[in-house]
Amino acid sequence: MSRRVVVTGVGLVCGLGIGTDEVWKNLLAGKSGIRAITQFDTTAFDCTIAGEVRDFEPLHWVEKKELKKMGRFIQIALAATDFAVRMADLKITPDIAEMAGVYVASGIGGFDIIEREHSKLLQGGPGRISAFFIPAAIVNLASGHISIRYGAKGPNSATATACSASAHAVGDSLRLIQHGYAEVMICGGAEAAITPMGVGGFAAMKALSTRNNEPERASRPFDAQRDGFVIGEGSGILVLESLEYAERRGAKILAEVAGYGMSGDAHHITAPAEDGDGAYRVMRSTIRDAKIEPQQIGYVNAHGTSTPLGDAIETRAMKRVFGECAKKIAVSSTKSMTGHLLGGAGGLEAGISVLALRDQALPPTINQEEPDPECDLDYVPNHMRKADVEYALSNSFGFGGTNAALLFKRWAE
Repeated sequence: MSRRVVVTGVGLVCGLGIGTDEVWKNLLAGKSGIRAITQFDTTAFDCTIAGEVRDFEPLHWVEKKELKKMGRFIQIALAATDFAVRMADLKITPDIAEMAGVYVASGIGGFDIIEREHSKLLQGGPGRISAFFIPAAIVNLASGHISIRYGAKGPNSATATACSASAHAVGDSLRLIQHGYAEVMICGGAEAAITPMGVGGFAAMKALSTRNNEPERASRPFDAQRDGFVIGEGSGILVLESLEYAERRGAKILAEVAGYGMSGDAHHITAPAEDGDGAYRVMRSTIRDAKIEPQQIGYVNAHGTSTPLGDAIETRAMKRVFGECAKKIAVSSTKSMTGHLLGGAGGLEAGISVLALRDQALPPTINQEEPDPECDLDYVPNHMRKADVEYALSNSFGFGGTNAALLFKRWAE
């Protein structure tokens, strides 16, 4: 049993805006959401920039008394879910509740809560720790709060597979619907790790850009002058439905989920193999899952983090997958504008890929200024492009060598 699965809602919150329409408009305009960090004092930090969700007011989505029970990643996930559910015009009624599930991932969860409560422990002892510490911080509570809010009594889960986490959540949700365990899945991911430990930890690995005096130009995937990624926060949530259920309730369909793949590098805890074998295999398996040929893909939303090693390796893997067609396929990294949402990246970029198919418009890779001989594909430099695209592929690769890819197909009414 393998049923067709479609996307009916997309909710996006990130450094480019709060809400799908605002984020999409700014992506197509080639705007950067990277600015100086405001959430903590960065005086002693090597990296002082990030893609913060600015002017986020959680009380628009959460009652004041509930805030203490939620890390920032949960609050942002609830906001993105609201936008997705509204777009889908989805109401989970009692007759469908047991076949409606939630699968929302995070790579880290409530880092802000962990740091806050640890500080309280050191300053005042264990009696100062909040009773809500654990539920406010653990990864699966984004899914938990969403299911409670909307009455979704079906499958309820979360992945924590680093930067592949929310792509895995969308792909696993696809499988749940395909095989009859659910009719509807609210899925994706959220991350809010712009904290002293989050930024300090990645900086200690020398993974972050230190172009602090030019934040808007710091994230520059595939450019010869890239010097590391820029951390971002936010959430990307999709509403997936079986085609039968979506048609039965008269939902507006945005795209079809055509394929999903997973792979492991089995190579290194943080670095991909130089030949890009894991990235190659996950793209290959996703294309095979969709039962199409590589040349049918017109757009790739690349993992493209702006690291010297990672971008070159992903380019190498794409050349291996697409062969002679590689330079004819449009590729862009929207992390050039949003920063890297870590565990939330796959959900955000899956949503962006769906919107690209809906509008036949490809967001650019900004800050493409100096060509890198190792990165010589068509990265849609600096300006959006209208295009006739049937299939869009979204890549996500994570620490530990965990990889995911999602393939979406344009919906023809």
